[in-house]
Amino acid sequence: MSIKVNCLNPIAACGLDMLDDNYEITENIPEAEAILVRSAVMHDMELSDNLLAVARAGAGVNNIPLEKCADKGIVVFNTPGANANGVKELVVASLLLAARDITGGIQWCKDNRDNADISKDAEKAKKAYAGTEIKGKKLGIIGLGAIGVLVANAANRLGMDVYGCDPYLSVEHALNMSRDVTMVKTNEELYEMCDYLTVHVPLLDSTKGMFNKAAFDKMKDGVVILNFSRDTLVNEGDMKAALDSGKVGKYVVDFPNPTTVNMPNTIVTPHLGASTQESEDNCAKMAVHQIRDFLENGNIKNSVNYPNCDAGICSAARRITITHKNVPNMLSRFTSLVSKDSINIENMVSKSRGDYAYTILDTSDSTDEIVEELKKIDSVIRVRVIK
Repeated sequence: MSIKVNCLNPIAACGLDMLDDNYEITENIPEAEAILVRSAVMHDMELSDNLLAVARAGAGVNNIPLEKCADKGIVVFNTPGANANGVKELVVASLLLAARDITGGIQWCKDNRDNADISKDAEKAKKAYAGTEIKGKKLGIIGLGAIGVLVANAANRLGMDVYGCDPYLSVEHALNMSRDVTMVKTNEELYEMCDYLTVHVPLLDSTKGMFNKAAFDKMKDGVVILNFSRDTLVNEGDMKAALDSGKVGKYVVDFPNPTTVNMPNTIVTPHLGASTQESEDNCAKMAVHQIRDFLENGNIKNSVNYPNCDAGICSAARRITITHKNVPNMLSRFTSLVSKDSINIENMVSKSRGDYAYTILDTSDSTDEIVEELKKIDSVIRVRVIK
C-alpha cells in the first residue's frame, strides 16, 4: 500500500516530485500518514491516529499544535535555512530603503507623473528625500541563525560595522560567519552602540515584546529597527511612542496589521520575507526530504517537538522506532524486552528533548509480540516497525 500524504497548502511541484511511486497525495486528511503545510492553521484540527508526521515548508511553526502532536507521537518538522537567502536579500534591501527615502521619492514621481516640468522640478524636490549611506554605520544583529549569519556577512561586505548577539550560536553558524563580525554578550550592548538593529529570533515567551520602552530608552536617538521575524516581538504601543518622539527614526516591518500600517516613519511590507520562488522550492524539497527520511528510515532531522535522531539507513534485519516520554529507565526496559528472546540489538540511538524522547533500535530480528509488549510499556507513545 502507498503512503498517504496530504497537502494543507499548495506545495511547490519540485518538492512533490520527490515523492516516488510509494507515495500518494490524498485530499482525505484522516487517512494521511504525513501532512505538508505552509500557513494553514492546524490548532483546531482533529489529529488522526494515522498521522505520523507534519512538515512545515518554512521556519515558523506557530500554526501547528506542537505539544498536542508530541502527545500523540506525531513528529513535527520545519525547514530552517531553506528560505534564509530570500529573507536576507529583503533585509539588505530594507537597510537601503530605511537609509534613503526611496519610497518617498518614488511616490513623488507617481504624484507628479502629469507634470510636464517633472525633470526640472525633481531637482528641487529631491532634497526632501535625501538620506544617508549605510557604509560605516553600525548594524546590530540579534539572533545569528541561518538568516542572521547571511545578513551579517552581506552587511559586512557592504562596509557596515557589524555586531552580533546570540547566546545559542551554533558551531556551524559560527564557522560560516565573517570573522569581521564582532560578537557581544548582551542585546543591551547592541542597543547602546548601533545605528541599525535587525532581529532574527523565534517568538518565545522570553522574546515576546522584547522591543519595548525599556529597550528603546537604551538605544541611540534615531535608531532604525528592522523586524522580519514576528510583529509580536515588538510592543507596538511603545514603538509608536518612540517613532512619534524620534527616538526610533524608522521602523521596517514585514507584518502588516492595523497598528503597523498607521505608524509614522514606518515601512511595512506584506510578509514578503520568504516570498521568492527559490525559497518556496527550497522549503518544499527540504520538507519532503525530511518526511521521506522519517517515514522510510525512522530518522528525525529538524524536528521542533522531538529530538533530532539519526541512525542512517538500516543494515540490520529490523528497525523499530519508539516515541516516548523522557523518563528514567526507559532504555533498560526496551533492551530487556527485546533481548529476552535472544534477539541481538545491533545498533541503538536514543535522544531526548524536554518531556519527550525518541529511540531507534536496529535488531537481528523482532516479533509482533515484542512490538505489542513495547507498546504496553508506561510512557511509550508510539512504536513503529520501519523494516
